[in-house]
Amino acid sequence: MERVTLGKTGIEVCKNGFGCLPIQRITTDEAVYLLQKAFYNGVNFFDTARGYTDSEAKLGEAFRHIRGKLVIASKTKAKNADEFERDLETSLKMLQTDYIDLYQFHNHPNFIHPGDGTGLYEAALKAKESGKIRHIGITNHRQHIAKQAVESGLYETLQFPFSYLASESDIEIVKACKDAGMGFIAMKALSGGLITNSAAAYAYMAQYDNVVPIWGIQRESELDEFLAYNDNPPALTGELKAVIDKDNTELSGDFCRGCGYCMPCPAGIEINTCARMALLIQRAPVAAQVKPETQAKMEKVKDCLHCGKCRSQCPYDLDTPALLEKNYEFYKKFLAEYRG
Repeated sequence: MERVTLGKTGIEVCKNGFGCLPIQRITTDEAVYLLQKAFYNGVNFFDTARGYTDSEAKLGEAFRHIRGKLVIASKTKAKNADEFERDLETSLKMLQTDYIDLYQFHNHPNFIHPGDGTGLYEAALKAKESGKIRHIGITNHRQHIAKQAVESGLYETLQFPFSYLASESDIEIVKACKDAGMGFIAMKALSGGLITNSAAAYAYMAQYDNVVPIWGIQRESELDEFLAYNDNPPALTGELKAVIDKDNTELSGDFCRGCGYCMPCPAGIEINTCARMALLIQRAPVAAQVKPETQAKMEKVKDCLHCGKCRSQCPYDLDTPALLEKNYEFYKKFLAEYRG
């Protein structure tokens, strides 16, 4: 089983991390079963967040009796010290624990540092000194903030989008983390579902010995796929390289990763689905894209207010209104051809 040390934290984890955002969508019993199956088959790193509704509570239910045998990371979107303390206390209660191994600032729009006026970093240090958290990390989708985090020396880990669709500048951030002794946690390792070959995704990640990918899992079949790689990790063969090259060609340029930071939309548009519908049609079973509920979602695009809110919140600086319009036009033509 491949293992990775999270930089200077000294925490050693399985190369397969469990991303706990998707377990919001299943029942507590289903989530507990998946989480425990993952743990008893070698997965020891679980990443959640205060903002993932009941995800923390499901983790707490699964692991309250074996807490010391695994590593839990959570996150806060707090804007000040008071909010930080409230979030932390809630997370501890939900997780049924008295400490969190890694507590991360969750995709803040500005770089958090001592003396920035928010009191957030100071609150994290206080929590660390009291033993409520053991390590301080940061997550972000913006390259400039990721680079600041690495250069500052303030953080022990960085969680950042990384997959085989990564740019050269993304790869430089991974290398900079290694040089700085900073753990690197790869989110969006399947690029929001656009990468459909998990073996290629895993083999690509395996090239970087300091990278821990967290796979978002909500089905047992998905978990089984990644558990199989614990004992038989895929090698980056010519066949898998061809898959990667093909995907890089098809997914080059501006495309929506489905991260959801543009949401909620004032007009009620499900932007993180509608703005990438063309790609979903090309890369996922068509049946799911012609359901009445999907058609209704796409029709909502016509209600766009062009307020610019989604565009201002996109961490990839995408022109989301333009992407919505482009995908809506594609969908209309696709639907007409499908029906005809």
